[in-house]
Amino acid sequence: MHTRTIGNDTTGRVDVGAIGLGLMTFDQTGHQPREQLLDTVRAALDAGVTLFDTADAYGPGEELGADAQGENEKLIASILDELGVRDRVFLATKGGAFRTHGGGWAMDGSPEHLHRAVDASLSRLGVDQISLWQHHRPDPKVDYAETIGALTEIAASGKVRMIGLSNVDPGQIRAAHEALGDSLVSVQNQFSPKFRSSRPEIDVCTELGLAFLPWSPLGGLSDAKELAEQHPTFQQVAESRGVSAQQVALAWELAQSSVVIPIPGAKRAQSIRDSAAAADLVLTDDELAALDQD
Repeated sequence: MHTRTIGNDTTGRVDVGAIGLGLMTFDQTGHQPREQLLDTVRAALDAGVTLFDTADAYGPGEELGADAQGENEKLIASILDELGVRDRVFLATKGGAFRTHGGGWAMDGSPEHLHRAVDASLSRLGVDQISLWQHHRPDPKVDYAETIGALTEIAASGKVRMIGLSNVDPGQIRAAHEALGDSLVSVQNQFSPKFRSSRPEIDVCTELGLAFLPWSPLGGLSDAKELAEQHPTFQQVAESRGVSAQQVALAWELAQSSVVIPIPGAKRAQSIRDSAAAADLVLTDDELAALDQD
C-alpha cells in the first residue's frame, strides 16, 4: 500500500498505510466472535493498513454504560498481543470523553481528567509511551486555552510521543499548534461524501503539515437508497471503474490533500480489504471534479 506520514523531524516521522483502521465498532459483547476480529486485524495488516485508531471512550456503551470506558483499548491490546503484531501497528488513542449510564457521551477537558486519561490508557494498552494521543473533543465547560495547557504538559511528560486533536475548528488548530509546536501532528475530524464541512480544517492541516484523519469517511454510502439518491456520482464512477462506491469515496478523500489518511471502521476482513484497495485507486481530474459537485 502507498504510505503517508505522521510526525515531523522533532517527533520522528512515521510512514503509515494511506488507509487506516477505525476501531470504534470492535467489541465482544456477543455481537462479534473474537476470531472475526482477529481475522479483520490480520487482513488489515496483510493489506498494508498500519494506523489503528481507538479511544478510551470506545466500547459497548449501550450494554455497559459507564463501565464501557476503556473496554475497546483493552480489547485491541489483547488482540495485538495474541497475534504478536504490536511492532507492525502505529496505535493511536484518545482521551477527554467518557461514557455515561445508558450509553451516552460526555466531555471533560479539565487538566486533571486529561492527565488521568493518559495514565489510564498507558495501563490499558500496556505500553510505556502512547504513539499518538489525541484530545477527543473540546469541552464547552472548559476554556480551550486551559485544555491546550494540559496538552502541552502531557507532551512534555514523555508519556506520549505525539499529540493530536479531534473535532476542532481552524482557530482551535492554530491555537494548539502555536502552543504545542512540533508536538502536534494530527487532526481527526469527520469528513465524507455526506459531511464535507471540514474542508477548511484540511486546508489548515495542509498548511501546517499536520496529518488529517477523517473519521466516518464512508458516511452516506452504507445505505443503498441514500447512495442512489444523494451521491449518485460516487456510484456511477464506481460502476465505470469496477470498484465499490466506498473505494471511490476513500480515493476522493485521499485526493483532497497529501496529508489526508482516512480511518474507515471495519469489523470484517472483507470490509477492510475493500477499503485498503482505495489507496491504489487514482481518480482522474474529471472524476474528481464531478465528485466534488455530487
